[in-house]
Amino acid sequence: MTGKRILLNAFVMNCPGNQAPGLWAHPEDRSHRYKDLDHWIELAKTLETARFDAVFLADVLGPYDVYQGNRDACLRQAVQSPINDPLLVIPAMASVTEHLGFGVTASVTHEHPYTFARRMSTLDHLTKGRVGWNIVTSYLKSASINIGLKEQVEHDERYNIAEEYLEVCYKLWEGSWEDGAVVRDTEKKMFVDPDKVHDIQHEGEYFSVPGAHLCEPSPQRTPVIYQAGLSSRGSAFAAKHAEGVYVSMPTIPIAKKYVQKIRSQAGNYGRKPEEIKIFSLFTPIVGKTEEEANAKYEDYKKHISREGALSLFSGWTGIDLSQFDPNENLQFVENDSMRSRVEIFTKADPDKQWTINEIAEFVGLGGIGPVVAGTPEAIADEMEKWINEAGVDGFNITYAVMPGSFEDFAELVIPVLEERGLLRVDGASKTLRGNLFGDGDQLAEHHPGKQFSWKLQAVPQ
Repeated sequence: MTGKRILLNAFVMNCPGNQAPGLWAHPEDRSHRYKDLDHWIELAKTLETARFDAVFLADVLGPYDVYQGNRDACLRQAVQSPINDPLLVIPAMASVTEHLGFGVTASVTHEHPYTFARRMSTLDHLTKGRVGWNIVTSYLKSASINIGLKEQVEHDERYNIAEEYLEVCYKLWEGSWEDGAVVRDTEKKMFVDPDKVHDIQHEGEYFSVPGAHLCEPSPQRTPVIYQAGLSSRGSAFAAKHAEGVYVSMPTIPIAKKYVQKIRSQAGNYGRKPEEIKIFSLFTPIVGKTEEEANAKYEDYKKHISREGALSLFSGWTGIDLSQFDPNENLQFVENDSMRSRVEIFTKADPDKQWTINEIAEFVGLGGIGPVVAGTPEAIADEMEKWINEAGVDGFNITYAVMPGSFEDFAELVIPVLEERGLLRVDGASKTLRGNLFGDGDQLAEHHPGKQFSWKLQAVPQ
């Protein structure tokens, strides 16, 4: 037993598939309804009842076109494509829930921070403070080309951009408007006190933002900061800024290594290790009996698309796996894609060498995270094991079939977690940050983002 609350995110994308290429063809899968607002409303109600902490909405801004040098396999197998904007489904989901949070993925290399800051403040207002931002630096060259760049921005350079991007957002969210700026004084005919709204006067290497934020402060001011980079540069960025970190690891020993790496760096930025909540990817396949669960698992495996899995992995890593013999071991290649994904399958476990065939089979159901088939008690046991041994705080739970995987988890596993006292107790807070940390709705005063607070400095006009 952990004795520690387990944090739960539902890991989804606004597309027909996520971490299980080919399962869109399963007769029970309904992920093709991603275009239907009712699909998202129904999912939100299921997750709210099951006391999930948040929906974690992943995103990509380009097709997976590395495998075989084109996007054909990606499109044939619905490998995170076609895909719609994740942000736009959130207000509808928020309208039918009170506690469910929303982590939305947005890139720092494909949108200007001034307009993005307004979109996030708007969402935080509309959800009454239940929004988080999953910061990504974008690994797909196809996305960079389609927004007008000649080449993909170099890996570490993307983190330089991310640092300044976040600085601009902090200045807008934390430093531009004072708490008492909105007065709504009908007698004086003054809605906002102009003296309490400040220009941020930002002039940097990548961005110029001289003016003030367009929005009044939202309940959280700054959305909860999520991040998923696990390269050397990415983990340092996470240790400095992230309140939630998403890890995708095949085994507990590998996960433990990355968890310790991130938490060991927190002190470098004046933060405590426990201020970073770490979520591991997890695919549960639940049956009322072990036989039922195993039968489901074998059934799902029949629908795995090998082509789709290789297209997905090639896109993540920038390595065209079609160039290799299926029985050949994957070798480490350093490029400008997701370096941590290559490291996991080449360096993280010195006792394991992965062939291309093994990667296709493994990634085809559950991405790079563990897939656990079993009874509700067995699923709960495995979750506790990851909490105790890997040191994670919770899970990004993804699905084999939509929405059946989440409905099974809600019906069968949630009661077991509840019986063990491992679920959130409603009522303490309604903001996402307050729910996750229990000690306030806004950034901790010693968080690096708070150095830009209007309380600590006179923002020049």
